[in-house]
Amino acid sequence: MTTDDAVPKQDRSRATRQRLLETAVRCLATHGWEVSTVGFIATEAGISRGAVQHHYRTREALILAALEHMFEERTTLLDALPDPEGSGPERVHTVVTGLVEAMGGELFRAALQVWTVAAADPELRAAVVPLERHFAREVHRRAVRLLRVDDSDPAMRGLIQATLDLARGLALADVLTDDSRRRARVVRAWSTQLAAALRTGTQV
Repeated sequence: MTTDDAVPKQDRSRATRQRLLETAVRCLATHGWEVSTVGFIATEAGISRGAVQHHYRTREALILAALEHMFEERTTLLDALPDPEGSGPERVHTVVTGLVEAMGGELFRAALQVWTVAAADPELRAAVVPLERHFAREVHRRAVRLLRVDDSDPAMRGLIQATLDLARGLALADVLTDDSRRRARVVRAWSTQLAAALRTGTQV
């Protein structure tokens, strides 16, 4: 096989893996863990079960790869958040709104399915926890940059953590029902308090 023949094959293989991972995430978010078997994901992706197992020999391997893909996608969403100009409450509100939106949605719902199973599965939990910790550090780092705070200040670190905990809580509240109106009110109220605390350098 020539190099020219190999490149398209490699491209097809990458495209197949990408489609599998995206489909696995969508299946987890929409249908849940129990339904999202290798066979179901293969059917949804339009790929044979054998082809799936060529890339991922077990369901756990596929799900973990999908989880890593989720983290990469969520990090990409965070990286894409704009760094608003100016200062004051409106800038803080824009940043907090962006963090809340980026941490929710389909990717969060899919991750939630994995977390629920991992809570009762030590082997899966051992694989998931390091990924979660890495993602948490990355989210924290980006929030610090966007909010322009001194991360060495314990009070400021507490404010960042409270903001991210709020974002996760709102994402969870949105899983069963459309909570967008209440979420908007909560985000506005927190942003106002956060802006005041950042201005004075105090804890809320």
